[in-house]
Amino acid sequence: MSDHANGFRADRRSLLRVGGTALALAAGGLLPARAQAPVEVDALKPGQYAWYPERAPEGFVAIIVSLPDQRCYVYRNGVRIGVSTVSTGRAGHETPTGVFIILEKDVDHHSSLYNDASMPFTELLTWSGVALHAGGLPGYPSSHGCVHLPLEFSKLLFSVTHFGTPVIIADAHSQPVDVLHPGLVLPADATAAIAKDDPKNANGTPDKEAAPDPALDAVAMIVSQADMALTVIKDGAVAFTSPVTIRDPQTPIGNVVYVLKSVGGEVSWTALSFEGYGASAGKAAGAIDRVTVAPSANQQLAKLLVPGSTLFVTELSAKPDTRSDKDFVILSQAAS
Repeated sequence: MSDHANGFRADRRSLLRVGGTALALAAGGLLPARAQAPVEVDALKPGQYAWYPERAPEGFVAIIVSLPDQRCYVYRNGVRIGVSTVSTGRAGHETPTGVFIILEKDVDHHSSLYNDASMPFTELLTWSGVALHAGGLPGYPSSHGCVHLPLEFSKLLFSVTHFGTPVIIADAHSQPVDVLHPGLVLPADATAAIAKDDPKNANGTPDKEAAPDPALDAVAMIVSQADMALTVIKDGAVAFTSPVTIRDPQTPIGNVVYVLKSVGGEVSWTALSFEGYGASAGKAAGAIDRVTVAPSANQQLAKLLVPGSTLFVTELSAKPDTRSDKDFVILSQAAS
């Protein structure tokens, strides 16, 4: 159910972090079951989910909620580590499609709109109250706009996300792919700077203590074909904008979200293409290579980008009337 964001007081550096173990189908979302075999996504019944964090133990998370499928897909470093049944907004309270980031997290949130209803493991997507949280799962859209999850799955998801984790709510999507070429948005100096920010211990393992905190450091970038512009958002405000050139501008570029990662010093993107709010899914491996930004913008990006940063490429306009800096709603159906 949807709710206002009153009462969120989570400390960004001391959030509950729960280590995940391999889980398979969990009827009703209450009792985890040990993984026995791969789960067919289409076979999941309401309240069931699959959780395989060992497939990608480290890295940055992206979440896709598919409205037609009534499923939530969780990817880490481009590898699917979880899938769950969900219940989204019913008629008259439709869940908005768009690209969001997690704004606040609250383990034990209660609704200020609906009789103090319990909303465990709330992860807020808009200040108007759209969120991921544990809730009823009848097998069809039934909420007031939020995305209802099985209780245990919501707890597991809460443990792997952070402020700024991208959440895509879409009409359709494709599997993520790795884009090894950094793209014209990432010049050599930016790539070198990002790889340098992937510190290692003496034995070559990642130094988690010295690594950037994505909850505080990651930026969100929007490249709009309609506006022919790049907008960079950091800490809730526009850091800078820049004109862009898009090769073959008469051909729609579609929608693609890229999540930046650095593994062993190799910098690349995980790309997720999706369909939503009237635009088709873009070509994940090709859209980023059609974009060129000015050298001055590249220099600024080199100072800002860290693993976990996101780039949203879209054919639609991303001007202020379709994008809310406060809500971090990059594009929403209602505004387009």
